[in-house]
This record gives sequence, structure tokens and C-alpha cells, in this order.
Amino acid sequence: MVCSPRPRASKYRLEAFLISVGLVSLAEIGDKTMLLAIALAAAWRRPSPIILGILAATLLNHAFAALAGTLAAQYLDGPWMRWIVGVAFLGFAAWALIPDTLDVEDQGVVEKTFAGVFWTTTAAFFLVEMGDKTQIATAGLAIRFENLPLVVAGSTLGMMLVNGPAVLLGEATAARLPLKYIRMAAAAAFAATGLWVLLAG
Repeated sequence: MVCSPRPRASKYRLEAFLISVGLVSLAEIGDKTMLLAIALAAAWRRPSPIILGILAATLLNHAFAALAGTLAAQYLDGPWMRWIVGVAFLGFAAWALIPDTLDVEDQGVVEKTFAGVFWTTTAAFFLVEMGDKTQIATAGLAIRFENLPLVVAGSTLGMMLVNGPAVLLGEATAARLPLKYIRMAAAAAFAATGLWVLLAG
């Protein structure tokens, strides 16, 4: 009887998903997109279209990033690629320690339709997330695991685990989070992943 490789493959797929969830959720806490979620919630006080807009923007943005990472993994092979990805994650660790700021003009409560809030949130999040560490980390995870659907699903879930509560709880509660220590935890997670990539080969 030939042993099936499925259990090992399933474990590898689970790692791709869970690591994507964990790293992106840690990196997102205190990030400028989280601050944007709080600002939009305070301005419009319509959580449903804001959360759906964040979800749509994250899926599009991270799918684009993961696709780029997957294509890069197909054409850029060899031990040196492992070093690039590993060093990149060590760079993310340093980047995660830098606090983000977002300048948002206080306009009070703005009355908008469901569709208006949704599309404004989607466009704002998509643009703000471009070049952000969570987007670049998603590309790096796609290169590491070569599994676009699970990396996108994990990174999107990681974003929603942070931004959903940020929208619902509002600025007053989110401002009390110990962001300094959470940034340190995110940096440690990125550094550990970078070392794992470098030493696993």
C-alpha cells in the first residue's frame, strides 16, 4: 500500500493559513488602516457598510499582492530567494516597531447612504493599503507558501479580526489599547518568521 502525502500537505496548508492570520492581525494593530477604520466609524457611525468596504478592499488588495508573490515564486527560484524573503520579514519586524499616524480632518457625523459609505471605505482602504506592510507581508507569505487562496484568506481574516472590532468599538476604546507592546509582539512574530524562513532551507 502506498502512503498518501495528504496529511502532510494538509498540515502545510494549515500553516499557510494560520501564519497569514497571525502575522497580518498583529501587524495591523496600530497600523494606519486601523486608524482609518476608527476615523470612518467616528465620522459616519455606520459600521455595516464600513466593515463590508474594508472586507472588499482587503480581498482585492491582498489578492493582488499574493498573486504577485506567487508569480515571483514561480520565476525566482533558488536558495537566494529564501534569503530575500527571510531578510524581508526581518525588515517587516523593524517596520512594525514604527508607529503609524493618520491625519484625518474632523468633520463630525456625515450622513451618507449605505452604498456611499461602502464605496468610499473600499476605495480609501484599497489606496491606503497599497505599499503597506500588511500588503507586502501578504506577498512575502505567498512567495513562502505558494498558496494564493489560503494566504489571501488568512491575511484577510487577520485584517478583519482587527479592523472589525476597531469599527464597532470606536475611537475611545481603541485608543486605550497598549499599541506599543502590540507593535513589539508583531515585530517579534515577523522576526521569528524571517529566521524560520532563513533556517528552514
